[in-house]
Amino acid sequence: MDHLVCFLPGTLALGVHNGLPGDHMDLAVQLMETCYQMYKRMETGLSPEIAHFSMQASEGQDVIVKPADRHNLLRPETVESLFYMHRFTKDSKYRDWGWNILQSFNKYTKVPGGGYTSINNVGDPANPGPRDKMESFFLGETLKYLYLLFSDDMELLSLDKYIFNTEAHPLPIWPSPPK
Repeated sequence: MDHLVCFLPGTLALGVHNGLPGDHMDLAVQLMETCYQMYKRMETGLSPEIAHFSMQASEGQDVIVKPADRHNLLRPETVESLFYMHRFTKDSKYRDWGWNILQSFNKYTKVPGGGYTSINNVGDPANPGPRDKMESFFLGETLKYLYLLFSDDMELLSLDKYIFNTEAHPLPIWPSPPK
């Protein structure tokens, strides 16, 4: 499972909010749990780019990360979905999960002189391998969604008045013209 898939819980929740069947929210809740576990189960508390799920009980490990996939690029998809899930369910666990992720970003990717960096190895807290590179989406999306997740103003960029594009830019929802 690629980290990029973790936009889907938020999209499903938004769909249910706008009239799709309620069982889509059940799927959103389960997928959100999976996305968070991709963070929680790593030694740094940060998700790898790709995780593989083992169905073999004898291996003793159900989440496997291959060496080429163990990096973290500070991606926004999981925290984006945490924001949507919290807004629609009001369940504080989504804020708690976002806080845990932010604490891991601060611990393993924050640069002493300012900024953040992607890392090479989410499985090695002693040497996560800073890459000296911060993608612009970290500032434009990841931190924006964390800010919105932690805001006590549930109407700040109301999801009934704004929609976010794929780069986290809020766009106003224009009412349909009368027919």
